[in-house]
Amino acid sequence: MSFRIVPRAPGVLAAILAFSPLLASAAQPGLTFAAALRIAAQASATNQAAQASVDASVQAAARSTQLPDPMLKLGVENLPVSGPDRWRISSDFMTMRRIGIEQQWVSSEKRQAKATRAGTAVDVEQAASLQNAAAVREEAGKAWFAVLYAQRAAELYRHLAREMAEDLAGAETAHRGAKANATEVVQARLTLVQARDDLARAEQEHRSAAIRLSRWLRRQIDVVDDVAPALTVTVTDVAPLALENSRPSVLAARRAIALADADTAVATRERHPDWAFDAGFSQRGSQYGNMVSFGVTIPLPVNRAQRQDRDVAEKSAQGTRARLLYEDAVAEQQMQVQVLREELQNLTSRITRLQAELLPAANAQVDLAVAAYRSASGPLAAIFQARRGLLEKRLQINTLEQQAALTWAALELPALVPSANNGEGVAQ
Repeated sequence: MSFRIVPRAPGVLAAILAFSPLLASAAQPGLTFAAALRIAAQASATNQAAQASVDASVQAAARSTQLPDPMLKLGVENLPVSGPDRWRISSDFMTMRRIGIEQQWVSSEKRQAKATRAGTAVDVEQAASLQNAAAVREEAGKAWFAVLYAQRAAELYRHLAREMAEDLAGAETAHRGAKANATEVVQARLTLVQARDDLARAEQEHRSAAIRLSRWLRRQIDVVDDVAPALTVTVTDVAPLALENSRPSVLAARRAIALADADTAVATRERHPDWAFDAGFSQRGSQYGNMVSFGVTIPLPVNRAQRQDRDVAEKSAQGTRARLLYEDAVAEQQMQVQVLREELQNLTSRITRLQAELLPAANAQVDLAVAAYRSASGPLAAIFQARRGLLEKRLQINTLEQQAALTWAALELPALVPSANNGEGVAQ
């Protein structure tokens, strides 16, 4: 009535399902997590664009303390346009050819305010660069995890399909020897078809995940290394200053305040207009003496309350806006860090509990079904169902492990970006 099922020692099937991804990846070395982050940082066009913005702001800061270029002034004064001396440069004693120079003078206080503003703008661009780098690292890390757990799921399905194929071959052999009925053969075929279809879907999900990872690496990636990084939590302090080291968005929000204050200081200095000084040499006809001239140009603010004062008020309001946005950014990141830490702790506890309690029970169920079938007290379908159940439990844990890894990535990867405060990464 039955055909022979090769017995497996207790715990062996679970071990095979647990370590088969490791064996598969060992045959084909894949990209490590650290290498993926490094390549993504180097290949990212947005990172390069952010660095170009930093370079541009550095160049702007270098010129912020310079005086405006002097202006060369050339001209002819008092040229007759009628009478016997018309259009003659050297006939009339009042006609002069003039050459001079004019320099706008910006006070040292105003130049210092502009220099401070330019330096603050560099800090803002650096913070934006860190924020962009954090986003690239996080997305690349999440894409790497997606590939890792997709290829693990595919390997689990692949192992089940191999088992189902072996069982089908055994059932067909037993049926030809009149030791198994046709129902069991059909059941084995249906189970194998389902297993192969699940495998095809899992392999497609793996390929899609690899394509998404390639978007960040700018190169084709088929498999990744099966060793996941330790999900160590280092982001524990949610005080505003501590968050600046782990959340570049908070650092960027604070530096936006400094930039707004620097703009206000520049606008305040601009209430006092810049003077311009000029000097010139005037040449007249040979029978007349040459002349020099000099002078100063002083702008007259005739409506300061409606022009300069409103400019100061505008910049001051921008500073208020920046402070409110900073408070909101701190509150948002404090909430996110706390939620992510709670989620990661919950997922880790669930994974540990399922590995300790669920997998042994599912493995025992497979062993019992095999033993029952070999003793002619249980159907072959029970073995298929038990194996399928074990696979589902392994996939459930695999999914939880992926969720934990993605949660960890959102919590920790932004903190791996070197801090602009001290040039060191807060997490290594």
